[in-house]
Amino acid sequence: MSSKNSRLVYSSETGRLCPSCNRPQASCTCSQKKSTPADDGVVRVSRSTAGRKGKGVTVITGVPLAGKELKELAKKLKQKCGSGGTVKDGVIEIQGEHRDLLVGELQKKGWNVKRAGG
Repeated sequence: MSSKNSRLVYSSETGRLCPSCNRPQASCTCSQKKSTPADDGVVRVSRSTAGRKGKGVTVITGVPLAGKELKELAKKLKQKCGSGGTVKDGVIEIQGEHRDLLVGELQKKGWNVKRAGG
């Protein structure tokens, strides 16, 4: 088997490895190089129940942050709402209906915020 077709994914010494640079994920610099996603400059706050068995979550898209800053913002917003949530693919999801509260909080950051959906 050639070395081009084989790649180490996990090592018991270092744990998971980055697929790009083959370094341990803890010391990987590839993920830190990601720039902010290109968007139209509008932060949209909507509500979604798709794929959640009827449970509603507040979805925030278009935030001009990436990586660690986005996770820190999500943490602060979750604390403000008093509920759980996650960050998936640059989208912040917060459990429950908190659109009005979140629109105000995001406008304090100086971003152009729109309430999307019904």
